[in-house]
Amino acid sequence: MTLKPIAARAARFVVFGASVLLVACAGAPKSQAPVEDRYTQAVRQSGTNPAPAPVEAPKPPPGAENAGKPGYYTVRPGDTLIRVGLETGQNWRDLQRWNGLDNPDRIEVGQVLRVLPPGQDASAATVRPVTPPRVADKAGSDSKSLPPAAGTSAPLPAIVPVPVPVPVPAAPAPSGASAAQGDDDLNWLWPAQGQVVAAFDDSRNKGIAIAGRAGDPVIAAADGRVVYAGSGLRGYGNLVIIKHNDTFLTAYAHNQALLVREDQAVKRGQKIAEMGSTDADRVQLHFEIRRRGKPVDPARYLPNR
Repeated sequence: MTLKPIAARAARFVVFGASVLLVACAGAPKSQAPVEDRYTQAVRQSGTNPAPAPVEAPKPPPGAENAGKPGYYTVRPGDTLIRVGLETGQNWRDLQRWNGLDNPDRIEVGQVLRVLPPGQDASAATVRPVTPPRVADKAGSDSKSLPPAAGTSAPLPAIVPVPVPVPVPAAPAPSGASAAQGDDDLNWLWPAQGQVVAAFDDSRNKGIAIAGRAGDPVIAAADGRVVYAGSGLRGYGNLVIIKHNDTFLTAYAHNQALLVREDQAVKRGQKIAEMGSTDADRVQLHFEIRRRGKPVDPARYLPNR
């Protein structure tokens, strides 16, 4: 018997054993080094649970201490200083000055702004009920007489002597909040000659829409001063805002051209713009009357046509 077959069988046995060992090693799960974060290490070293780092409370918006107080306004999403002025019946430049704003374009939601002059009593500037002006009848009398109520008889006319008027010296002009009592006595004029195509609706339409052609004149409805002329208020296009007194301001929107500038005094009937369709789907004038910032129906103030 030769040694070669024995040696060959022995070599095959060695190769087979090595293969089995390699397969066994490959199938065994690999052990991983333990992973331990610094927090766990700190707990183990100190034996206690360290307190987490303190979280700073968010900083309140400017003026938050005045939220809800009379004479202050809390900024809402989408507000600009121009819109706040329209909503509160104030000149946006006055708002900038009263609140010490370096940049009028930088106001934040939740910020509380002063909307009355410093030192003015907010309780004296509360909104009074809207009282439309008296409408004169065709005979020129100051107001129309109402018929007697049902079930009552009208009093018989009596002949009484007509008193001779006695001149009364004019009272001094009121100042402060009492001056607002006469702010309703404005001589209103229609701002355009077209037909009203959209009536006032307090929830959907803050004014009236007057139809016309591009370039038709838009005139000031009463004496006043321009507090805004531009296109910075979304949804209004080229806009003019006129402040008439401490109570009323008017807005004229969607113009194709503006003919006045801010802080310019204007007279009743003065041409201030040309009708257009900026930020609108048709040529029209959107006209608003705001009483202390609150939209009111212009039809209750404008004269009958």
